Amino acid sequence: MRDADDRHGNALYGPQPDVSGASGYPDAPPRVGFFTDTSVCIGCKACEVACKEWNAIPEDGLELTGMSYDNTRGLGADTWRHVAFVEQRKPLGGQEPGVAHDDVDVFAAASRLGTDASSPGPVPAPAPAQAPDPRISPVSPDGRTELRWLMSSDVCKHCTHAACLDVCPTGALFRTEFGTVVVQEDVCNGCGYCVPACPYGVIDQREEDGRVWKCTLCYDRLGAGMEPACAKSCPTESIQFGPLEELRERARGRVAQLHAAGVTDARLYGDSPDDGVGGAGAFFLLLDEPEVYGLPPDPVVTTRDLPGMWRHAAVAAVSLAALALGSFARRPR
Repeated sequence: MRDADDRHGNALYGPQPDVSGASGYPDAPPRVGFFTDTSVCIGCKACEVACKEWNAIPEDGLELTGMSYDNTRGLGADTWRHVAFVEQRKPLGGQEPGVAHDDVDVFAAASRLGTDASSPGPVPAPAPAQAPDPRISPVSPDGRTELRWLMSSDVCKHCTHAACLDVCPTGALFRTEFGTVVVQEDVCNGCGYCVPACPYGVIDQREEDGRVWKCTLCYDRLGAGMEPACAKSCPTESIQFGPLEELRERARGRVAQLHAAGVTDARLYGDSPDDGVGGAGAFFLLLDEPEVYGLPPDPVVTTRDLPGMWRHAAVAAVSLAALALGSFARRPR
């Protein structure tokens, strides 16, 4: 019995080496997932568009939010992929050797375009009398240019221990043979229990009928031997799909490469089986703290303490019953 527990792990928290097997798939294929390398994300939103097109997700707003080029704000029932744009007053650093160009005045170089043989380009028209000083940065009026963008395509984490699945009373949420978590919209009754259960705030209800929707990791495409639409459309391979163990090994190598290039802030998020959700099926390489990207720093599966809660409730019930019996026994006859 102990061997079986060690192999399958705990049902509510901790490492779970065989997620599909613990869910009733004895001959399941290797668990698959996403590795999102934010260091090469260019914010093109191809993943958002591909996700919407393949899954026929309704339009969710075409107006900019005022937060850079973001028009969706975050994940929701109609946004299964969300590209975050984080603007920081911070040097680019050294994502690749020599990228910082600390000894080059790019604005001065730009002002010389077309004026000499070393800077070919169209000859600019004469500047108006009140034209701004070309040496002043349009981004930083005081002449400083320490600005960088952090971009990241967020998605459902397909947790090893998925609280949304644990609290669903109808079985609308289920674990697939690939280790992913999928919502069956025709079974969902709109109770909403899964919404607060998710430690990442991923699941959301549609206003029209109250049912919940989220990323399925393109379950229909996986069944046909195809990769998810978002990963297929990513032009820089920021979103990588494959067997989870292979992705984790690849991600560790990428972090080592970035550290060697001087990007010491690079770190993995959601890859460890020892974290609060037993490791995520969709994990990330980040260039700053998780909070910067809108991610919780230490997510914990919200059903982790259920056994202890039930034990305390049982003790309380027994105590109340004993007090009630005691009061009746002491009543004068």
